[in-house]
Amino acid sequence: MSSAEDPKLPRDVARRHFLGVTAAAGARLAAMAAMATAISTSPAKAMGRRWGRGGSGGHGGSGGSGGPGGRGGHGGSGANCFLRGTAILTDGGERPVEDLSIGDRIALADGSTRAVKWIGRQSFKKSGARWQKDVVPIRVCRHALDGHTPHSDLYLSPGHALFLNGVLIQVKELVNGTTIAPVIPVDDISIEYYAVMLDTHEVILAEGAAAETFYLKDSNHENFANFAEYKRLYGEESTVMASYAPVLGGGWMHLKALLLLGVSPLVPMRDPLGDACEKINAQAKELSF
Repeated sequence: MSSAEDPKLPRDVARRHFLGVTAAAGARLAAMAAMATAISTSPAKAMGRRWGRGGSGGHGGSGGSGGPGGRGGHGGSGANCFLRGTAILTDGGERPVEDLSIGDRIALADGSTRAVKWIGRQSFKKSGARWQKDVVPIRVCRHALDGHTPHSDLYLSPGHALFLNGVLIQVKELVNGTTIAPVIPVDDISIEYYAVMLDTHEVILAEGAAAETFYLKDSNHENFANFAEYKRLYGEESTVMASYAPVLGGGWMHLKALLLLGVSPLVPMRDPLGDACEKINAQAKELSF
């Protein structure tokens, strides 16, 4: 699948060094969040079954089910889920996320399995002149993370987190404009996202990469088109899951993650986000991007 990087957009370099600075640099967080990233485009036909063609697929209106604010991961607006067609590892092998059902056993990163509690669905269509950036999928190219991960191109919503270096990192923080970059669909396409909820917040394998499951917080499941199904099954259940690991990405979430790592924000420390970006960029060179 072809992609084009916009050379006019600045490279997202500053945030790669964020965790190595002291708390005195906290005022720079808002500026980092506003930095532009490279955008790639791709013909819809190259995506195969991942796109919905026209309409909303019965999962939502023209602005998406629940509109901006549907949250399948941590923070950010828009959907935080897996794009339609994403292969999820189960106890019976990989299956497309849209084919999963309640009760199916999903393989966790530690080798155990856990039953699916619920699958949330969202659908978005272009509204106005541009797609909402919070719903445009980000492609993690095959082998972008290392020599074998993911084993196929992985498409996530911007706020969805990957488990790298012992922390959860939102994929939008890893964008380098080449091996990891947004992919804008054509105008008549709908974007279909699926959230996989287990009874706890976990890390599962999507196209072979470690990615978070749905992070239930209060009533955020109501942002999905099929939230009535959840209420029918579980009533007015409202809870906040414990996060699988500290989460990096998105303004003050960085500082919160530092505190959760148990390291004083007043002294330099290891930089899991910067280390991940350096590894990804080195891998991009190996792949001749």
